Amino acid sequence: MTAARVADVIVIGGGTGGYSTALRAAALGLEVVLAERDKVGGTCLHRGCVPSKAMLHAAELVDAIAEARERWGVKAHVDSIDWQALVATRDDIVSRNHKGVEGHLAHAGVEVLRGRAQLTGRRSVRVEGYGDVVARRGIVLATGSRPRMLPGLAADGRHVVTSDDALFAPGLPESVLVLGGGAIGVEYASFHRSMGAEVTLVEAADRLVPLEDADVSRHLTRGLKKRGIDVRCGARFTGADLLADGVRASVRTASGEIRRVEADRLLVAVGRVPVTDGLGLASAGLAADERGFVVPADWSRLETSVPGIHVVGDLLPPPSLGLAHASFAEGLLVAETLAGVACAPVDYAAVPRVTYSSPQTASVGLTEADARHQGHDVVINTMPLTAVAKGMVHGQGGVVKVVAEREGRVLGVHLVGPNVSEMIAESQLIVGWDAEPSDVARHIHPHPTLSEAVGESFLSLAGRGLHQR
Repeated sequence: MTAARVADVIVIGGGTGGYSTALRAAALGLEVVLAERDKVGGTCLHRGCVPSKAMLHAAELVDAIAEARERWGVKAHVDSIDWQALVATRDDIVSRNHKGVEGHLAHAGVEVLRGRAQLTGRRSVRVEGYGDVVARRGIVLATGSRPRMLPGLAADGRHVVTSDDALFAPGLPESVLVLGGGAIGVEYASFHRSMGAEVTLVEAADRLVPLEDADVSRHLTRGLKKRGIDVRCGARFTGADLLADGVRASVRTASGEIRRVEADRLLVAVGRVPVTDGLGLASAGLAADERGFVVPADWSRLETSVPGIHVVGDLLPPPSLGLAHASFAEGLLVAETLAGVACAPVDYAAVPRVTYSSPQTASVGLTEADARHQGHDVVINTMPLTAVAKGMVHGQGGVVKVVAEREGRVLGVHLVGPNVSEMIAESQLIVGWDAEPSDVARHIHPHPTLSEAVGESFLSLAGRGLHQR
């Protein structure tokens, strides 16, 4: 019989949570085996974050040409979009990132086994094509998630697509019905509108991005409608028929009316579900909860009820956020825990949340409603981006909203507008370090920039406002 491989740590899944765990554990001197059935990098690199943001950048360029013509007198037009060239650039960006991750793992000495992995015990894993692997210190579960589908719908990759395959469907449709008004659905609605499609966006909740602050939802919805996107909140999908060249869907509106929507493409973006099928949880004495998540017994170590088995990424339930950057932090925590290095738990309240639509949204910390629900005596400052010169230059509207304790710390910062994804890092530090408005007000923001509106908001809360009445 072939002897089993032995390593300090076995990581099952090579997405952001898995490969970050592997890299940090290896850097701390541990021997690491990483099992991945597909490509390292996971959904984020190959089907989600990276390729979608590449496409959204192309959409920004198209929008900029329209703005140049309509607002600035630059007589430019988009004659056509070379879909194959756009896809080639996107795929090159993904490929270079993928090679980079592979290179980092190889340089770190992580052994990557390319095959399906299954738990066979509390310290053992069987990897298809390689046999058994035994962990000296622990096992890390990082198998990620897949798109949730609605009953009665089946993706065909052409007329009915999920967020995983929407980028890879052939060509650009002339009309799109997007089901789901969370970050993913909003981003895809925004992209297709920029590319000239007629877009209907349907969300069952009473507002878009329902987990964000209500003012964020309001300003985002206003921006999307201004761009010509048909936003339907409080509406529910009730069924769809496939046509020869698209779909005909039925949607029950908030008033109870049944509306028929025909579109070239139906894009389902109603959330994601953890992937645990075939993982063999029971063999290690584990079970997923009713939602499919693997719940830690100790959140400070992300360790399950079986000592030495940890979980990161999309397998985690809330308060984990299912975001790539949160997965990186979880991977660092678990690797350091397994290496015996003292480390602080992940502060999920200080993890920023971004939607890369046009307009963008970016938030960190508590919404106003959550802060009040938790019993905080709050003060609010709302600053329009157009109240500063650079906001007028952009001409896209937007807002900065700060939620703080009365005579106390900042609880949340919420942004809507152009490029706010690049502005949220400052607010992450403000919330994460329990800063008060007066702490921030001492620091000078450059003029003229959009970030000046953030600085002005804190000046106002500290009683030192200049341009805000």
